[in-house]
Amino acid sequence: MTLISEQQLPSIVKRLAHQILETYPGLKNAVIVGLQPRGVYLSDRIVAALQKEIPAEQVIYGKLDITFYRDDIRRELHLATQTDLPFSIEGKTVILIDDVLFTGRTIRAALDALLSFGRPSKVSLCVLVDRKPSRELPIQPDFTGKEMVDESPYKVKVRWQENDGVDDVILQVEA
Repeated sequence: MTLISEQQLPSIVKRLAHQILETYPGLKNAVIVGLQPRGVYLSDRIVAALQKEIPAEQVIYGKLDITFYRDDIRRELHLATQTDLPFSIEGKTVILIDDVLFTGRTIRAALDALLSFGRPSKVSLCVLVDRKPSRELPIQPDFTGKEMVDESPYKVKVRWQENDGVDDVILQVEA
């Protein structure tokens, strides 16, 4: 079952970029941080949309790997990716971007990882899909592409052109 079609995705990305700019005009004192690995596909697109609206040098963008901050690191095999934060987050507003907000545990790990790089003045969260009633931690997004009432037998699968050959979000029955 399709949650977000290939035709809908570009307008959702553009809307998220505009909402970020409405909240943080010109991205003054704000930085964008995409979460590795799958949140980076969304953050790359949002950053491209932002750069069409404001000068590219105003869009400060980095990528954060949270592998070793996860609370399930001992139960599952996680392959580390690369953190690329070539700027200070000290005193800045950090706009975290990820693909799906489910239990909130990934974002909790991201907050822990961020603190290793400094103390931001504020952290905002942008997600493509918010699986609202599934939260285990009190974490809510500031910017949401699509909210869904959790359909528990389903897993949300975000497919990106770069990885999967198609851009969409589908619901799959969990095995």
